[in-house]
Amino acid sequence: MKEQLQQLQAEAIEKVEQATDTKELQDIRVAYLGKKGSLTGVLRGMGKLDKEERPIVGEIANQVREKITNALDGKLAVFEEEALNKKLAAEAIDVTLPGRPISVGGPHLLTTIIEEIEDLFIGMGFEVKEGPEVETDYYNFEALNLPKDHPARDMHDSFYITNELLLRTHTSPVQARTMQKYDGDKPVKMICPGKVYRRDSDDATHSHQFTQLEGLYVGKNVRMSDLKGTLDTFAKKMFGADRKIRLRPSFFPFTEPSVEMDISCKVCGGDGCSVCKKTGWIEILGAGMVHPRVLSMAGYDPEVYSGFAFGMGPDRIAMLKYGVKDIRDFYTNDVRFLKQFHHA
Repeated sequence: MKEQLQQLQAEAIEKVEQATDTKELQDIRVAYLGKKGSLTGVLRGMGKLDKEERPIVGEIANQVREKITNALDGKLAVFEEEALNKKLAAEAIDVTLPGRPISVGGPHLLTTIIEEIEDLFIGMGFEVKEGPEVETDYYNFEALNLPKDHPARDMHDSFYITNELLLRTHTSPVQARTMQKYDGDKPVKMICPGKVYRRDSDDATHSHQFTQLEGLYVGKNVRMSDLKGTLDTFAKKMFGADRKIRLRPSFFPFTEPSVEMDISCKVCGGDGCSVCKKTGWIEILGAGMVHPRVLSMAGYDPEVYSGFAFGMGPDRIAMLKYGVKDIRDFYTNDVRFLKQFHHA
């Protein structure tokens, strides 16, 4: 049996040395050391040996098992090292190569327009204010002289959350909140940009969510001429020094008198073209003198204080200034569109 064990050891080690992959090593391990392997089969015959021979054969069997195991483990380590070296070679990184270029983003066109308007009005002494997008019915409507039965409060125009909460339909509530905060004894000169929401069908010129920027100036002896001068300065700085403006009578519940402001068409210079629908003018914003009732509700004495307000859509201004034909392009996040205005 000793000779049989030594012969089994020699066979196993020779096969290990000739193995070419880990699968062959596993097959050899099972064939010689497994429960039904060759070594186990030899050891089953130990019961036929004399008592004196059994310890000697057992020790030799353990030595054979250990040598075969060591041979298998050594060969497996060689295979694993070779595999690791191949993987490292295949995944080698040349640190001297230049890095991959990183695509650098830029401000959204609407952000650029809003910041440009903010800078313009800050230069004229206005402060920038913000307010909540989820607004109360009182500040969104009632404080702005929009009673419960006013058509603008139709459910089809607004996104109501509860009977008293809704997504703001304009940024005017920020004006009402600011005036109320000043307790009617301090001048107000502010603009308030932000998102607004209305139940509208989305198309090339309309969106259920868009941006709005409103301005308010309340003080003593504020006149319509102050409003006109402010808007004229805005138009010339935003659209060019050769732009002309005109004010047309209009109606808004929170201003009296109210006006619509048009600018002369930059395409035709006022002669009439398809852009201005042959009129030579393009409507740009609404404005007017703050309604006395709005002043009173905010705590201001309309006999002492007066003011003007205006509201514009940065979306529309961006469309006119940069020739964007579809308002939906601002919100679809198409990188090809956005990249055009990184340096606008």
